[in-house]
Formats: sequence, C-alpha cells, structure tokens
Amino acid sequence: MKIQLRLNPLLFLLLLGVCVAFRQDVPPRLKLFLLIGQSNMAGRGIPEAEDKQPHGRIWMLTKEQTWVPARDPLHFDKPAVIGVGPGLAFAQKLVDSDEEVNVGLIPCAQGGSGIDVWVPDAYYAATKSYPYDDAIKRAKKALENGELAGILWHQGESDSQPEKAAVYAQKLTALVSRIRTDLHAENVPFLVGTLGDFYVKKHPAAAQINTVLEDLPKTVPNMYVVLARGLTDKGDTTHFDTSSARTLGRRFADAYLAQSKKHK
Repeated sequence: MKIQLRLNPLLFLLLLGVCVAFRQDVPPRLKLFLLIGQSNMAGRGIPEAEDKQPHGRIWMLTKEQTWVPARDPLHFDKPAVIGVGPGLAFAQKLVDSDEEVNVGLIPCAQGGSGIDVWVPDAYYAATKSYPYDDAIKRAKKALENGELAGILWHQGESDSQPEKAAVYAQKLTALVSRIRTDLHAENVPFLVGTLGDFYVKKHPAAAQINTVLEDLPKTVPNMYVVLARGLTDKGDTTHFDTSSARTLGRRFADAYLAQSKKHK
C-alpha cells in the first residue's frame, strides 16, 4: 500500500519562511576588520576545542569570499600549518563589550611575506598570491555586508635584517596611506602589533622593527601600537603559541576599544 503525503501550500510557504529567517549563511550588517601581515597574524597556534566553536555574532570571509560563522583557523595561506592567531580573540572581546555588535573578519595574512610584497601587483610565490591586491579585492567584497571599522597588521619578522629594517618605517607609512586610499578609509584605525620578545632575542634587527612600530603612531594619524611583550612562542622562537595568540588578540581589542572611546 502506498501512502502519499501532500503538504499544504500555505504550510510549505510558512516553513520556508522560518528556514530563511534562521539561515546562518547570510550575516547581518557587520563591523568589518581587515587582518593583514604574515604568519603571526594568520596564526600558527595549535587549535583547541574552544577555538573551533563558532560564535553567533562573529563572521569570517572564506577563501571563496562567502560568509560563515567564524572559528579557527581563520586563514588559509598555508593549509598545512595554519592555526590560532589573534583575530578570533580580538573579535570575541569586541562582541563581549557590546551585545549589539556583529563582527566580520577578513583574513588576508600571508605567512612569511615581507613588506615588499604588500604593494600592488606584487606576486608572492610561497602562497601563490598577490597579498596586497588580494586583500583589497577581499575587503571590497566584504564591504557589501558592512563598514570597515579597523585594520590589524602584524608583520616584520621577514624584514628583521639591518638593511630592511632601515627602510621599514618608510614602507609601512606608504602601505598605510595606500590601503586607506584604495579602501576610502582615511579615518579607519590602523593597529600594528610588535614582534615577540623571543624573536627579538633571536634576531637583533627585530628590535629596530619594534622601534618603528612603536614610533610611527606619533606621526601617522589613527595608527595605534599593540605590544607583544611578555608573550611566548610555540617552541620555534618564531610563532606565538595558542595562549599568547589569544592574548595578543585581546590586546588588539583593548587598543581598538580605547581609541573608540576617545573619538566618541
């Protein structure tokens, strides 16, 4: 005996409406943050259970430029080694501080990239990407769903050589100006993180990079420094461990929230 079930058209439309209302692939308007730099922004910490849990008000732009609830790893630059970076902890502190905010993260960091490939048309063979051009393209796509609220930069390990450190201030200043112009983001906060103590100990020229990062906010408008002092590495004297990556993210959030209060 065959049993045929027929769904009332009105009931079908009602169920469809409920599904659309609760769908999780379309985010609300987002407060957007661009995550750029090299591996310590991309994240190399080992993910733990808490890092893999998506947050209801934090979204991430995937490699395919679609929005999904955010979880670590956020980045996709080097799939074999990606892990926990500062981005998710940064966003978590922001949403915890404001129950109405929805954050959208735009992961664009490229592990190992020197500042010289963060210019238009520069190809970076290690990740088969155009770091600057790809970041601008992804940011413009993300802007369809919100407003750019901040730019987070952690980079400098690859430029921790005397000759490169000597011109780092000039190149970073030019990068800030260029990215603000290309994204029409003249007043958007640009937050820079210093290199870890463990890296400075191993590469003395990294101290010059940190001096630049700490001094530039004195002359570049709306730039803020986030100190990585006291944080620890994952055993390779290069990358923040999981706990330190989260701590760095919260420090980025503290810096962002502090400047927000000053400009209210």
